[in-house]
Amino acid sequence: MAITVDPEPVWDQPIDVPEKWIETVDDKVAARLPQGSQIKGIVPYGASYWTRTAEIQTEQADGTPESFFLKVTQKDVGKAMVSGEFESMKALHSISPDLTPEPIAWGTFAQADHVHFFLCEFVDMTDDLPDVEASMKMLAELHAKSSSPSGLYGFHVPTLQGTVPQFTDWTESWEEFFAKSIQLVFENEERSQGADEEVQYLCKETLSKVVPRLLRPLETGGRRIQPRLIHGDIWDGNTSTDVATSLPVIYDATCIYAHNELELAPLRPVRHRMGKQYVKAYFRNFPISPPEEDQDDRNALYCLRWDMNCSTLYPGNLRYRKICVEVMKTLTEKYADGYEGWARARGEAVVSRAPRRLTGRRMGPRDLKKVLPDPRPNLTQGGESQHSIACIQLVGEGGSM
Repeated sequence: MAITVDPEPVWDQPIDVPEKWIETVDDKVAARLPQGSQIKGIVPYGASYWTRTAEIQTEQADGTPESFFLKVTQKDVGKAMVSGEFESMKALHSISPDLTPEPIAWGTFAQADHVHFFLCEFVDMTDDLPDVEASMKMLAELHAKSSSPSGLYGFHVPTLQGTVPQFTDWTESWEEFFAKSIQLVFENEERSQGADEEVQYLCKETLSKVVPRLLRPLETGGRRIQPRLIHGDIWDGNTSTDVATSLPVIYDATCIYAHNELELAPLRPVRHRMGKQYVKAYFRNFPISPPEEDQDDRNALYCLRWDMNCSTLYPGNLRYRKICVEVMKTLTEKYADGYEGWARARGEAVVSRAPRRLTGRRMGPRDLKKVLPDPRPNLTQGGESQHSIACIQLVGEGGSM
């Protein structure tokens, strides 16, 4: 299907984290550095819309210089961001240590209990995109080696896409997990950009027809997939090349155990420098899930979730919404007969997939609706919004691996 070209969004809001928090090294951060570290300096490093990032320069006990990467956030949303990133990077690094910086810790500043940090190994990176073949081979190997510890889709702590929590509840079927995930994204986007009758209709049709049509065949008719650990935000802003090793490196993860093809969603938009050549290289190392003929439209559906979340993050900027409307129009027209029509046409038994709630749930769309009644204040005004993520269960402050 056609891919709509869209320019980069304009983001003219100041970073909601004062620069003073990376002018010195907080005691809690210093305590997480290797024993005997002497701090020689801290300098800004990298760029982010919602955090401050820095390089901590040290001299180790044996006299060798060593740097560490620091990310600083604020408030409850920031706490959830660094907690989720630490657990995500920890999971990835345990499987593919050559592909990821080693996470060290996350925690809260000693001098300010509303300021939180993520600390990891410092990797000196080039400005170049990672090698197409090498990066996709390593990504495919990561997926192949990983498996959900529970056998379910989800993740053990909340993870965020930008500043917005994504659905992570443990769920048995991929169709059900993705339906709940994209429904939450639809609801968040409406609260951010405002209600629109056409968008509401298209979202409803996407959920009732497109999602079952494209995802139910993955798990019926003798076909099956299994949950794989995905980085969750693979695009040219979160990948690079290690100067020392010339190997690809990925960072800024927001993990879930998912259908591995969800990883490729951010590689679809032509506004990103990493594109189709990376997708093709990936499938040279990991087979397309059957039905293979559905792969491109599955990718469009998965990218719809990505772009709708982007729309949520930029209230008042309707570029992403316009892209999503065109994608939903194409998919809903193409799959007007839904899953049932497809199954009958193929002579397959029609399988019902009734929603099933699992015990031990932490957080779902209704909970997050209470937590995030309106993302606009937090994203545009720079102050603590009226909502918080206090009800999200966070793991305790993280230490060394």
